[in-house]
Amino acid sequence: MSDTARYEYFLFLLTVILILELLSRKLKLPPAAAFILGGTGLALSPWSPEVTIDPELVMVVFLPPLLMSSAWFIAWREFRKNLSGILLLAVGTTTFTTAAVGVAAHLVVPALPWAACFTLGAIVSPPDAVAAEAALERLSLPGRVTSLLQGESLLNDATGLVLFRFGVVAALTGIFRPLQALTTFCVVSVGGVLIGLVVGFLGLLVIRRLRDSDMVIITTVLLAEVSYIGADHLHVSGVLATVATGLVLGWHQHRDFDAETRLQSHAFWKVLVFLLESVLFILIGLSLRGVLGRLRGTPDILHHLVYPVGIVLVAMVFSRFVWLFASDGIVGLLRRRWPERFARPSVAISTIMGWAAMRGVVTLTAALSLPEGFPGRDLALACAFASILVTVLVQGTTLAPLIGLLRINGASELRVIQSDENRAWIAVAEAQLRAIEKASRLPDGSERHPRLLEQYRYRLDVTRQYAEDTATHRPEEIAHYEAVLKAIGAGREEILRLHHAGQIHDRVLREMEQAMDMQEIEASGYLGAPEEGMA
Repeated sequence: MSDTARYEYFLFLLTVILILELLSRKLKLPPAAAFILGGTGLALSPWSPEVTIDPELVMVVFLPPLLMSSAWFIAWREFRKNLSGILLLAVGTTTFTTAAVGVAAHLVVPALPWAACFTLGAIVSPPDAVAAEAALERLSLPGRVTSLLQGESLLNDATGLVLFRFGVVAALTGIFRPLQALTTFCVVSVGGVLIGLVVGFLGLLVIRRLRDSDMVIITTVLLAEVSYIGADHLHVSGVLATVATGLVLGWHQHRDFDAETRLQSHAFWKVLVFLLESVLFILIGLSLRGVLGRLRGTPDILHHLVYPVGIVLVAMVFSRFVWLFASDGIVGLLRRRWPERFARPSVAISTIMGWAAMRGVVTLTAALSLPEGFPGRDLALACAFASILVTVLVQGTTLAPLIGLLRINGASELRVIQSDENRAWIAVAEAQLRAIEKASRLPDGSERHPRLLEQYRYRLDVTRQYAEDTATHRPEEIAHYEAVLKAIGAGREEILRLHHAGQIHDRVLREMEQAMDMQEIEASGYLGAPEEGMA
């Protein structure tokens, strides 16, 4: 295929992505499931070219920006509050699943060496950050659950990849030293975090000296790649390095980025993440032809592949539930002794967390990176692809109904968030009024900006009234901002009329339109506020 043909095929894939995204919204399917199904359909069509995935290229091109975005926009307070639980999931669940899958694989394929079995376990054990983000973005879950799942997906790749690396070495050399493995795991993890922190703070020094929003955004993309590639060259965790850099930038963006940069960067990262996620899941579906081609020559495919793959998938899913419910039992015992330090375990929450464990790019690229001649390589490829299909297509599509069945939602937390927001707006209005009063007061005691003072005093009064009874004032607020949107629409029509009549310059049109766009975004944001959080 020529370079021009590749580019044309990429444009075709973008068109397919748009169609699949619209279908997923109409059918209320997780986008990842729609993209994988679409890619699989393309892979099985006779006229579609065979797509091969370069594992190293995928890890370098796709993973750093996606990890950076997830870490950047994560809920910092929830992440820090639940860090111990996140680490228990990221390290404990991944390690336990690796061991459980390894044992199951050896029981069903006794000829497969133990090291190769545990390598297979490491491949399918870590839930994927990309798949998790895609699955959770449209679900209403309690903040703690979302934080635990997002945090786990950010950190567990490091655990899975380290276990994978040791499994490969042990399978090829026949040597495994547990103490050395534990030491290396600690060095790789801590080293990755340190590299990420250094890159993040050095990047902030550069960003503070940049005056252009476009340059700042480009710098953030480069920082994601520098963290990952730099850590990888130093043989520490590129995943944790990128996550650490994203956390640093996400925490400091509120002071070190100006308003224009924050708005533009949010829009840029949203589009970039959508593009990368959708292309990635399409590529996973397209890779089916290559995987089937590798497995076509397998003798007695039912006995040598289908049955072992089924057992591995059962062990993969079941072991996660075992770990979660066992952890709940331990927490329950600890809570009897220290009730104020441990939250009450919930069977419903643990069920959701056990089911919300989609596999994705790390699983597939790890399997594809296995060297030729590796024991059980075909089985590992089949298990990797099957784990992605089953978790995304089955667990991903049934997660929302399961949440509804168990009656889990974040409505109560939305009310708390709304209360926090109301108090914050009152504090902001009071601070703004004090600043205006200070700037307006003249030496003779008169006021320089009486109209402005009157405006900010009125704003404070309205904010206080709204905070006292949000539910009562919500209909008034909706009517207010609907009227604002009508006024903005009328203004937009007028400025377009003036432009078409040749009475104003193009630059005037763009500047005034941008100002009205900001007003429209603000008004639409108020109208789109979740009402269940305001009841």
